Amino acid sequence: MSTVVVTGASRGIGFETARALVASGHTVWLGCRDADLGRRAADEAGGRFVRLDVTDDASVRAAAATVGALDVLVNNAGVLEPPTPIGELTGDLVRYVFDTNVFGAVRATNAFLPALKDAPRPAVVNLTSSIGSLTKASDTDDEFNAYPADVYRAAKAALNMFTVQYAKAYPAFRINCVDPGLTRSDMMGRAVGQPLPDAGAAVARVVEAGPEGPTGKFLGPDGIVPW
Repeated sequence: MSTVVVTGASRGIGFETARALVASGHTVWLGCRDADLGRRAADEAGGRFVRLDVTDDASVRAAAATVGALDVLVNNAGVLEPPTPIGELTGDLVRYVFDTNVFGAVRATNAFLPALKDAPRPAVVNLTSSIGSLTKASDTDDEFNAYPADVYRAAKAALNMFTVQYAKAYPAFRINCVDPGLTRSDMMGRAVGQPLPDAGAAVARVVEAGPEGPTGKFLGPDGIVPW
């Protein structure tokens, strides 16, 4: 079984991913910014807590030192901006979303790289969304064509590109981005989509794919998602 770190795991898809992996017998570290919430989540999931704020370099480095040996990193931490017309976006708002959704994933990946390089079957799984697909965003018939959250879309598109570049740089790794599908999460107001445990199980399946699984791919609930 593998040792896995899941960032942003105090609730939502991150928590359900951690819980599914623990149930499968993996050792799972729940990386959480808030210590109290993180400890409660780890206790509930049956995993281990590590304080990890992906927007803080020192926090990420300290988390990597605490975890030690690692097989799989799941970059799940993410934020969604308030509804804002694209013509009214500010640099600060764009920076806020990118700092967690893109820079945070880069910080975490690079901090854990030394441990992953020593793993027999290293993997990185980046949580993305199909609304970050340039192909789908350009399709006027796509079901999410009119969905707003322009910064979130752009951040996921950037994360997808980093996924491709990391996969090329580390061919011995299995590095993919995965969209578990529309989910009734806090981020979505719990209004629409599949139950949270289903999304967590979808991410867990990618984690558990093994060395024969794909790399450098954009994986969705129905297979490969177009870039």
